[in-house]
Amino acid sequence: MGLFTDRNAIPITYQLFPGNTNDCLTYRPNFSRIKKEYGLGRVVVVADKGMCTGDNIWYTLSAKDGYVFSLSVRGANKEMKDYVLKEEGYEWIGNEYKRKSRLYPRTIWVTSNSGKKMKKIVHEKQVIFYSEKYDKRAKAERAAVIAKAQDLISHPGKYSRSTSFGAAGYIKGIEFDKDTGEILTPSKSLSIDWDKIKEEEAFDGYYAIVTSEHKESDDRIIEMYRGLWKIEETFRVTKSDLEARPVYVSREDHIQAHFLTCFVALVIARILEMKMDHRYSIGKMLKSLDKSECTLIKANLYLFDYFDNVLEDIGNKFDIDFSIRSRTLGDIKKILAKTKK
Repeated sequence: MGLFTDRNAIPITYQLFPGNTNDCLTYRPNFSRIKKEYGLGRVVVVADKGMCTGDNIWYTLSAKDGYVFSLSVRGANKEMKDYVLKEEGYEWIGNEYKRKSRLYPRTIWVTSNSGKKMKKIVHEKQVIFYSEKYDKRAKAERAAVIAKAQDLISHPGKYSRSTSFGAAGYIKGIEFDKDTGEILTPSKSLSIDWDKIKEEEAFDGYYAIVTSEHKESDDRIIEMYRGLWKIEETFRVTKSDLEARPVYVSREDHIQAHFLTCFVALVIARILEMKMDHRYSIGKMLKSLDKSECTLIKANLYLFDYFDNVLEDIGNKFDIDFSIRSRTLGDIKKILAKTKK
């Protein structure tokens, strides 16, 4: 699913793609469609490094729009890596955070209409920031992977290509059977690639953001990029709270209907979250609302047997008294009619 949201994380539109579609290929068709459908003016797109390709950047600039993309530091060229690690220019904010920026002419590769690759220069602002918290988190996560790699070396029979994912990247000389996925390399021939680990550790905690918005401050660019967590959280909500995945339908029209239902539910949930001033997570509100059920106890009388603080706050906001335990069918219909106004 390619999903667009506004700055408040309210979903605007979406488009479905086959599961094997590369993320970077979902950007342009979605972006073109949303601008046309909504009659948008200049747009600044914020996205992670999966969208940071030469084609996407050139397409965005050609449409006179802007971008704020993250750039893989470890995958960058030597000049960029040296700039990141060079202490000169950094401004410390407190004791755990620093940042710096520069205007820089970066070379990108763009695919022409004939399919040939062309070299282009984009003059962009590059913002680098370092967080000690992210540094410690990265090292802790790597330590767990290294421990797994060491166990793999000691007990290769316990692992296969699929179960060794992550750890295998830190092991020299490891080979797998193409058909079974079994490890072919004898244990005595395997060793930890400490040079690779040392090189990766040097960039722990560092993030690079590239943008067309030269006049924006470093802090504003970082703030815009950090807004991506709302997108990530949105996908977590759709997969867990709204049960968008897994999809137990196979016909194309049923799949489209399933995701449309999830999209509408997500819009409603986000608006509810905003109306409640973000006091509760979507998951918590849905859990309470889901428990607000009634049972027919006698003719035209229904008993509601659940009430909590979340329902009380939602009720106060929308003028619904969830504390009332018994209602007639007419009472319930009046409440439903009021919510539609």
